Formats: sequence, structure tokens, C-alpha cells
Amino acid sequence: MKKQGNILIVDDNTNILTSLKLLLDNIFNEVSVLSSPSRMLQSIQKNNIDVVLLDMNFVSGINNGNEGIFWLHETNRNFPKVPVVLFTAYADVELAVKAMKDGAFDFIVKPWDNRKLIDVLQMAYRQRLNMTGGSGKQGDMYWGESPAMKRLQKTATRVAETNANVLITGENGTGKDLLAHELHALSLRSSRQFVAVDMGAITDSLFESELFGHVKGAFTDARTSRKGYIEEADGGTLFLDEIGNLPIRQQAKLLNVLQRRQVIPVGSNSGIPVDIRLLCATNKNLDKMVANELFREDLLYRINTIHLKLPPLRERKEDILPLAYRFLSQFAATYSRPALRFSGEAENALLKCEWRGNIRELSHTVEKAVIISDKETIGCDELQITTQNEDKEAENTTIEHMERQMISEALQKYEGNLSLAAEKLGISRQTLYNKMKRFGIG
Repeated sequence: MKKQGNILIVDDNTNILTSLKLLLDNIFNEVSVLSSPSRMLQSIQKNNIDVVLLDMNFVSGINNGNEGIFWLHETNRNFPKVPVVLFTAYADVELAVKAMKDGAFDFIVKPWDNRKLIDVLQMAYRQRLNMTGGSGKQGDMYWGESPAMKRLQKTATRVAETNANVLITGENGTGKDLLAHELHALSLRSSRQFVAVDMGAITDSLFESELFGHVKGAFTDARTSRKGYIEEADGGTLFLDEIGNLPIRQQAKLLNVLQRRQVIPVGSNSGIPVDIRLLCATNKNLDKMVANELFREDLLYRINTIHLKLPPLRERKEDILPLAYRFLSQFAATYSRPALRFSGEAENALLKCEWRGNIRELSHTVEKAVIISDKETIGCDELQITTQNEDKEAENTTIEHMERQMISEALQKYEGNLSLAAEKLGISRQTLYNKMKRFGIG
């Protein structure tokens, strides 16, 4: 693993400093340690620190976290682009939320899990890159504190180190693509390519060319040879998103490639060996589709060595506010709006909302609020959250609702078969797929 960035660890326990320095020396270019926060700001400046891991308590017998919050404020005021991860031996959810509200990137409880600690610090470093024009990627996996996500993280971390095929399921907006990226990042193939393919967006006529590639002259517009997505992923990870939207007539072709571990480009008679780790995702019930002969059972067995299911946001309510504050920090940086926070009423509204669009809807809601707000405190007016009944009442009067209802009824009638539903509605399969994406129809 290539080392990146400089980290500062501030903790009054010398044993912890020694242990963390040994652990993180393999991750970061430079690991600086301090047993007191008194020289923390000077160290950040002097050592070009990218990430701070800060203990919350330094005075013996005082465990209210006020010292950590104070030095968090000082760091944010003097170095607003340096993310701070807080470190405490006291697992207090309210304190964690308070820290996130006050600008902490994340919160780690002692005794810590090495893998989780490294993951959080690397995500903090990627945010640092985002805010300074680096190459980091926004939207990294956030595991949270809910029991369901903790169980999922434990399984995913163990599975990531293998080459087992993984099927990721969950409702729209739960972060299936982020989990796929996380599995790749934690795998032995992390230094190789990650190739993502939206299966629902590939038309039938281009399926073989897009996935398997083609040789020059294979068809009218094939002026040059081209690698397919599967060959591009050779040695790395292939992520097939929306696998449930793959027409059954194309499923046999994909299964053949997975079984033979080779692709034959369109227009060629020669197979090309490929070594890929396969990840797939869908919001559909593939077992039900198999029963209705809409999905091949042998293909399901092939892609479903390990099944990971992401819970909807309504089943992990303890993660709503931490996620909201992460998005607030991200969009505040994007739109140059420092020192933003939610009002108490806004927090309550966030917690009461059903979030039918899950994390994606939460992200869009917070971004919109950051854009339209002209105050440092974001309230309910800026969030524009409506109750379920209010939302339905407004929805029932719109053309969009009628269109959504027609699409849902057609999909139900034809048991998820996009081609038949599109024919019934008088639109193309691609148009139907785009509308399903827009309306969040699974």
C-alpha cells in the first residue's frame, strides 16, 4: 500500500501513542505524536498535517470531552481544511453527535478496531484532498454506529480480502455502489482497476460489444478494435450495477463468460482470458425473479457466493444525524459556507423523516439547504422536509405521480420485465429505465 499524507495524534496516554504510531507508520508518510494539545496548532503548521486524531480528555478525572471540543474549535478556526477525528474511551452517542455538529470529521471509541480506525482516517485524508484540490473521492462509505451496519461492516471487511463474488442488495439510495467501492479498496486488488457498469443503461444491441468488446470491422461502425468492460477489468474488480435489469436473453452470455473466465470479442473467434473479481448490485428480489423465470438460477448462484444487504436509512436512525452533519461539512466546503449547523428543530425533522430515498435523498436535502440558506443555522424552512401525508397529498395532484403510478402498475403486471413493460407503456426500454431511476422505482 502506498503511503500518503501526514497525521498528528494527540493523546495523553504514551502507550496509545506508541501503538498508533506503529500501526499508522505503514499508512501515512509521517506520523507525529503529542501527549498534550498545547502545541497542537504549531505542529499542524510545522509538519504540514493533513489529518488530526485528537483525544477528548486530558485532565485526570474529567471526562466531559470539553477539552477535545475546545481544541476541535481551535483547529477548525485556524486550519479549516484539516479534518479532525475525535478519540474517546467513553462511547456516548450524544457526545458523538455533538462533536459532529461542531465540525469533527468522525468519532472513534476506545478500545478501537484497527481496520475501522484506518478506514476513517483514510476517508478523512481523502476529504483533505477534496478540499485542497487533490484527487480524493467524495462520498466514501460511512459505516455509522447502528447494529445492522456494524454487522455488515464486520462481514464486508472479512469478505473483501477474498476473491469471492459478492451480490449487494438494498433499496435505492442505500449506497450499494459505495459498498462496492469499499470492497475493492479493502481487497488485494485495490491497486488495480475498478470498472463499474450500469447494466440497465446498456441497450440490447450494444450488450456484447460493450461487455465483451469487438474487433475492427465486426460491424458497420467498428472502425477500430475496442476492449469491452470485462477485459478492461482484468486483474481488478468488475462491478455490475443493476444486475436485475439484465434481459434474460443476455444472461446466458454473461454466465458463459463467468464460467469460462474468458471473453470472445464480437467478430472474433479467439477467447481472451480474464481474471476479475465480480461484484453485483440490485434493488430487485432475484429469488422471486428466478421463480418467475425472469432471472437464471445458475447465474444467480454464480454471482451470489456472498450476499450483503444494506439496510434502509429508516432502520438505522442513529446514523441519520451523523450522516447529515457529514453531508453538511462536505457541502459547506463545496459551496464555501463555513460554520454551518442545524437548528434543534431541523435535527428533529431529520430524525422524523422516513427518507424513502435513503442516504441519497438525505444528501440531496442537505445540499439544497446549504445552497438556499443565507444563515449559519439551517432550520426546517431550508430543509423543506414534509411529512409523509403532506408529501402524498401534494404528489397526488401532479403529472409525475400519475406517470410513476402507470410505470409501477406496468412493472407489477409484467413482473419486472422492462421490455414488456416498456412495450405496454409505448416507450423505449431505455426511456423506461431512465424514468425508473428518476422516480426511484425498484
